Amino acid sequence: MATVTEAEAPPLAPKTEAKPPKKRGRLVPYWLLLPGLLWLVVFFALPMVYQASTSVQTGSLEAGYKVTWHFATYWDALAEYWPQFLRSVSYAAAATVLCLLLGYPLAYLIAFRAGRWRNLIMILVIAPFFTSFLIRTLAWKTILADSGPVVGALNTLHVLDVTTWLGWTAGDRVLATPLAVVCGLTYNFLPFMILPLYTSLERIDGRLHEAAGDLYARPWTTFRKVTFPLSMPGVVSGTLLTFIPAAGDYVNAELLGSTDTRMIGNVIQTQFLRILDYPTAAALSFILMAAILLMVTVYIRRSGTEDLV
Repeated sequence: MATVTEAEAPPLAPKTEAKPPKKRGRLVPYWLLLPGLLWLVVFFALPMVYQASTSVQTGSLEAGYKVTWHFATYWDALAEYWPQFLRSVSYAAAATVLCLLLGYPLAYLIAFRAGRWRNLIMILVIAPFFTSFLIRTLAWKTILADSGPVVGALNTLHVLDVTTWLGWTAGDRVLATPLAVVCGLTYNFLPFMILPLYTSLERIDGRLHEAAGDLYARPWTTFRKVTFPLSMPGVVSGTLLTFIPAAGDYVNAELLGSTDTRMIGNVIQTQFLRILDYPTAAALSFILMAAILLMVTVYIRRSGTEDLV
């Protein structure tokens, strides 16, 4: 009998080393980042450097300004305008709290109860963005007019007696008072609170609420133990997006307030455009930026979440 021999295995193909990716391909992500980096350098970094150099200059507009490293401008500006700094922080904090109290229920409604009306309510939330910031603020001068229905209703309910005692209004007048400025800030920045809250609430798995109900948790307990902790990223984002621009705002205080309600943004505007004291204006801008950065850092660390939406 003939024996069958196993066929010889074909020779193995020579191993080829993997070629490293081309250098040009590795540079593609950096080329994509280049436009954004250039934008930040030209429109953020360079103006910051210029303002920093302006804040340590001395001189006048007629004789010219020179960099003399006069850091005393910072102390002089803070010593003179610290009431406006405190007023800006207090107004911004009050508006942020009001935005949170008004925005959270509305965001909760849109996320869990709106149903087919969700898109319509979202359009109504962002509808103020369809008009100018200036027009929206001027509208509040009509809403809070002395002879308007809002002031009349507040007088009938004797609310203005309480707000006057607290120092928020002046007698029967709402315009040119702290209350008017806070109302304007709250209205203009309320969408910045609602949108992050809605995004955070929408991410919550509805089965968690069902599980809480299966464990005999009441609605308030479910909200306190499940919903609100899971929505903290939206709370933090919304409060930051509201507080930061509100602290530096000057339009609401200019149009709805008076000389007694001037915020630090009004002082900076006046120093830059009217008094033409550029070093003081630049120093005030850096002090405001440093104060907000410090408060934001402490707030984020205390909030217990770094997952911002």
